[in-house]
Amino acid sequence: MNTAISRFTTALALVALALLAAGCAAPRNSDTYYGGQALRAQSVDLGVIESLRPVQIQQGQTGVGTVGGGSRANAAGAIAGAIVGGMIGSAIERDATKANGVEITVRLDSGKMIAIAQQGTGDEYRPGDRVRVLSDGYTTRVSR
Repeated sequence: MNTAISRFTTALALVALALLAAGCAAPRNSDTYYGGQALRAQSVDLGVIESLRPVQIQQGQTGVGTVGGGSRANAAGAIAGAIVGGMIGSAIERDATKANGVEITVRLDSGKMIAIAQQGTGDEYRPGDRVRVLSDGYTTRVSR
């Protein structure tokens, strides 16, 4: 009995750790720069917002949820338990790493039309707004 409780406690702790790690992920919106983005030149294009649409942004999964959901025991029951536990842990991590976002379609002054998805609700933007599109070759964001 103590072994089962210990395994459950370990699995629970790993799932909690996965949720904590997912919750610590910094938001990716137009006001947030990461250490690697600071002091890096960015190209700036100007344009006008054509449309906005809400989207879900799925962050990359670490796999901790899958590992955290499984445990070791004997024979077929243990394998089935580990598979089901891993699936539950993975689902929990997947849901914890989802974020609300907005897809912003911008017509650049050059005439080119682009779409950028970024975290946030997009409440600060409206079709017809003049915006800047910043890109460093890896990330692109829309800002005022």
